[in-house]
Amino acid sequence: MPGSSMRAKRRTVLQGFLKGGALLGTLPALLTSSRAVQAAAGPVKIQQYTSLGSTDMRISDISFGASQLRQEPELVSHALDRGINYFDTAESYTGGTSEKTIGTALRGKRDRVYLTSKGHFSAHTSADDMMQTLEGSLRRLQTDYIDVYFNHAVNDVERLKNEAFYTFTERAKQQGKIRYVGLSGHGGQLIECLEYAIARKAFDVMLVAYNFGQDPSFLQSFTRSFDFIAINQELPRVIKKAKAAGMGVVAMKTLRGARLNDMTPYQREGATLAQAAFRWVLSNTSVDALIISMKSKSQIDEFVAASGSAKVSQQDTELLKRYVELHDATYCRPVCNACEASCPEGVPIADVLRHKMYFEDYGAERMAMERYAGLSKNAEACQSCAHQACLNACPYRLPIPILTRRAHELLHWDGQTG
Repeated sequence: MPGSSMRAKRRTVLQGFLKGGALLGTLPALLTSSRAVQAAAGPVKIQQYTSLGSTDMRISDISFGASQLRQEPELVSHALDRGINYFDTAESYTGGTSEKTIGTALRGKRDRVYLTSKGHFSAHTSADDMMQTLEGSLRRLQTDYIDVYFNHAVNDVERLKNEAFYTFTERAKQQGKIRYVGLSGHGGQLIECLEYAIARKAFDVMLVAYNFGQDPSFLQSFTRSFDFIAINQELPRVIKKAKAAGMGVVAMKTLRGARLNDMTPYQREGATLAQAAFRWVLSNTSVDALIISMKSKSQIDEFVAASGSAKVSQQDTELLKRYVELHDATYCRPVCNACEASCPEGVPIADVLRHKMYFEDYGAERMAMERYAGLSKNAEACQSCAHQACLNACPYRLPIPILTRRAHELLHWDGQTG
């Protein structure tokens, strides 16, 4: 259990660490290519640390998301060397391997970092079961406390009304096992859940899907010809409301599907799609930081190169617009779920298409197949569907039957093949 002396030491070490990072100087705003940066000023480093809501944490504006992390401790170490001090994981990520890898990589360096993890708790999970889940994460992370512990992937307000969760978090705080409480989410009922969480005043941090395609003012300037119907415009408002209430706000899914490979012809030196997307997210002063899955050392360097800059250039805007024009016709929006009730077979269309995105766009084939296998209902019924009741259910006119059939072909594993 971390005592006051340990926390005081922790603050001193972190402040020294951040101060040391500040001495590196500010990189030129457009010199964000990792190769160019290394040639001009040595290894790229985090340039901005921000207060996370009303907590005592100052975290790297671009931080490490570990949903795809497996046995790659060198990636965690490289991120730390680049100044990242906030590592986000969950007990379910890669079957617990993500937590184990972080724990191994950060052994002996706990006072330099902030760790978060998550547990998926239903409306009926008991406080004792929640504590057992937390303790499993503590063991895998090789630590006696977690800085922010999240109720994971909340998309049902009834889960937030489970009083056992608040009994559990209060007890965990008293025992020194967690410091702050958070919730994460990106589903169709997210706004209702966030409103409840803000009113409840029991959460310190929110982790939400947020990207350039969720701002009506950005899209309306050039998508009128697409005849898109704007829905779920409430997220920016709720983020601002949470910030005003003292909650920390961390953004995820900032790349709007992460289809990066075919954007190379449109990218220029100092403005990759990822960097442009990060600058757009961080330009919202209600957002404290973002997390992003980091799968290679070169990718870490590319992502970190966007740190410290929240000014969106015209070049950035043009790149983001190009991405939308190329991909929005097949992109399933988080925080939508307008199609949810359209399928008489009960196929969870948004979940199916999200896992398809993980497979095709994120390159996370194994994770996508594992999560698809965990669905209570998959898209098998779509293979022989005759009624196609979902055909006109998407307000963005996505060809749902085609996409769900493709998803099942990609993600279904019958146990007969390796």
